[in-house]
Order: sequence, then C-alpha cells, then structure tokens
Amino acid sequence: MQPPTASPTGVPSFEMQASRHLAAFLAAERASLAVTTYQAGKLLLIGPGEGRLSLFERTLPRCMGLVAAPGALHVATLSQLWHFQDIVAGSPPATSGTYAGHDALYAPRRCWVTGDCDIHDMVLGADGRPVFANTLFSCLATVADDASFTPLWQPRCISRLAPEDRCHLNGLAADPDGTPRYVTLVGPSDVADGWREHRAGGGQVIDVASGEVVCAGLSMPHSPRLHGGDLYLLNSGTGEFGRVDRAAGRFEPIAFCPGYARGLSFLGGFAVVGLSLARENRTFSGLALDAALTARGADARCGLLFIDLATGDTPHWLRFGGAVRELYDVAVLPGIRRPAAIGFLGEDIRHVIRIGG
Repeated sequence: MQPPTASPTGVPSFEMQASRHLAAFLAAERASLAVTTYQAGKLLLIGPGEGRLSLFERTLPRCMGLVAAPGALHVATLSQLWHFQDIVAGSPPATSGTYAGHDALYAPRRCWVTGDCDIHDMVLGADGRPVFANTLFSCLATVADDASFTPLWQPRCISRLAPEDRCHLNGLAADPDGTPRYVTLVGPSDVADGWREHRAGGGQVIDVASGEVVCAGLSMPHSPRLHGGDLYLLNSGTGEFGRVDRAAGRFEPIAFCPGYARGLSFLGGFAVVGLSLARENRTFSGLALDAALTARGADARCGLLFIDLATGDTPHWLRFGGAVRELYDVAVLPGIRRPAAIGFLGEDIRHVIRIGG
C-alpha cells in the first residue's frame, strides 16, 4: 500500500494498493501508465520505479479524455485541452536521462480553450491535432485556433448541434493513422438529456464512415478501441469487458469488471481497464451491474484491472481509495519507468526551460 498523499489541508487525498507482482509486470513490459481521475481532478502517472511502484500526481480540473503519443500527452480538462511534451526524452546528451530521478517529464506546451464541452474520449487525427467526443454537442470535433471547436461528424439521430447532451456520445476508436472509425453512445435520442431513458439497453456502436449502427442493445457503452484487428469496448452498465463481432453485430463478453468500467488501453497481451465507484445519483443506479456485483458477493471498486485477453483472468490489479472514486481514461506510456509532470503553479514551470532549434 502506498501511503496516502496529503492535501494542503493535511487530509489524505488518496491511497493506492496493488497486486503483488504488478510492479514486476510493468517493469518486464517496460511501460508506465497515465490515468485521469475525473471527479478528483488528478492526472496520475504510475510506473514500475525501482522495485516498487512510483506514483506522481498533478491537479487538472475534471480531467477525462487522454491520449499518449511518443514523447507527448494530450489531456482534456473542464474547459481546456492540454498538450504536454516529455522534455527529458528530447534533452541534449549532457542533460538527458532523468530529471530528479524521473525518466520522463511532461511539461505543458500548448493549450486550446474549448469551454465546457464535456470532452470524453480523444484521439490524435492524421494531422496530429486532437479529435474528441464532444459530448455536450453530440458530435465529434477537433480543436480550433479561432473558436472553441470545429465539428467534424454527428450521428444520424442528431438533427442539429446544440449544447444539450442528447445521446451521450462518449467513446471514440480510431484507425492507426488517427482516422475516427467507431463511436459509442448511450442512447439514440434527439432531445436534451434524452439518453438517460436508454441507459439499460439503448447503447450503440456506430461506424463513423457509413453512419450505420454496428452493434446495439448495449448498456452505457464506453471506451471503444481497435487492437490487433478487433474492436473492444466496455459495456459499463453490465460490468463487462469484451469484443464486438462486427459481422454479426454482437457484443461478446470476455471478463466481468467489479465496478463501473471506463478507460481502456492495451499492454502486451492484456487489456488495462479503469473502474469507478457508483455515483450517488441516478446516472449509475438501476443498472444490471448492481445485481451482477451482488450475485458475485462483491462491492464496486475504483482502480485498474489487467485482463488477460486469452483467458479473461485478472492476475494484476490496482486499487485507489480515499478521495479518488472515479476514473475516466488510462493510457500506456511505453519505455518509461518513472514519469512525472510539471505543474502550473510551482517553481518548476518557471525554471525548467528548454531551447528549441
């Protein structure tokens, strides 16, 4: 168990507990993880460290969508979308290697002010610019230099763009070149907040190119991802991780997830799945997940599962406690053992300077 991290008031903000061999697993895979915590407003950077897990956190208000690229992170927050660059990896030979023991240091380099569009999943498009699920306006969008966003696509059920979160379009899967390929939505509604009436079985996966529904009958689907030629997603309302048989239009469960599942990435032969506790409101209540947890004698948890794609087993896991109750996204950081990030208010952002050229 990692000791709780203290807030400025001295109150523990969160704690972390891991399965016995997780640090060794991450070390063997030569990878670290970035996690957004949504409700707690924390970007967590977790690595194998030197024999025990390293944990580094930065405060970013309502951080959700997350995408990692070589030497970079993009993170969506309450009203902004940030580009962080690893300034250790690109340092001159005399200063390269580590920064205060960290072998990656993500520094804020660019920001787009989007306003509160409730940005969920995000990818990097073919031009390297972020493309995101603009959940408030029920569309896919990209950043703009002279506007809050530029709309790119909307599902057929949406008659016009309005700040009404009509269908809760939340998930986005892209081809390797960054072209948006599939989205998930909770319900095909065209009225304000209408998706809530479809939580139990109205969820859909839609092909962006054709506009056709690929899979229906899902419950609160999230985090569609293409991996190894297959389409995976989280059927969050039932607590299932699985793949979509696109030819048959059917979701095939692989493993049960003891919590509200959001956030999906892949590391070796494993899926890395984020789990959240249920909110005390009607968004999560009354779903099949509740009965499934009761039938298994389990409580919902907040953390990460490492699910073997071949067997559905979960040999490694990570649990968060304290103030962290909800996760949104997780990304793998290849080749990194101990990542860190520069904050916006401390001394580092004033004094860590890199000259381009």
